[in-house]
Amino acid sequence: MTSNSKNSMDMRKIYCFDFDGTLTTSDTLLELLKFTFGKRRLWTTIAAFSPLLLGMKIGLLNNGRVKERLFSHFFRGMPEHDFDQLCHDFAIANLRCMRREALQFIQCALEEGVRVLVVSASIDRWIRPFFELLNLQVEILGTQIEVRNGKLTGKFSTPNCYGGEKVVRIRELIDNHSPYQITAFGDSRGDKEMLEYADQQVFKPFR
Repeated sequence: MTSNSKNSMDMRKIYCFDFDGTLTTSDTLLELLKFTFGKRRLWTTIAAFSPLLLGMKIGLLNNGRVKERLFSHFFRGMPEHDFDQLCHDFAIANLRCMRREALQFIQCALEEGVRVLVVSASIDRWIRPFFELLNLQVEILGTQIEVRNGKLTGKFSTPNCYGGEKVVRIRELIDNHSPYQITAFGDSRGDKEMLEYADQQVFKPFR
């Protein structure tokens, strides 16, 4: 951990956690797709999307747009209620992917009065059930999806919560950084801006 703390014991602490890879042992989008559609359809689709995924990987294509197209391919037209039930069932079946040490750390932080945010590019609707099932009162800042007439359109209703967008979302929630001491926990390039924004940074914790 590195620190540029404001050295004030009176500031309220906020912990900002990335989700996939930081609090989990696997990418939950891929796990959700396998859970819902099976490995065969997942990898067939990934192969078809490989040019887009490669373009995203090398920075030629926007991360959020590629992810939205993949999400739309699988979920466009699904009733909202069915999707929410799917997310709940997925969390029940995959609680094992949560890092035990991370959950213990969050529990202790909450007991100490620390405000805990989970800031993730994953869709908020499948992140939230994990913490509800574990009775952990955290705040979820994830990518949100568009719903019209009770069905998923396949589009995102917010920017993909990745990179600089993570800082935007945190700032929107807390309004003013100055009264808080923020510690960020991340494990990838998508967390770089959030880590730089924080007063304290923890890279690849709970490993």
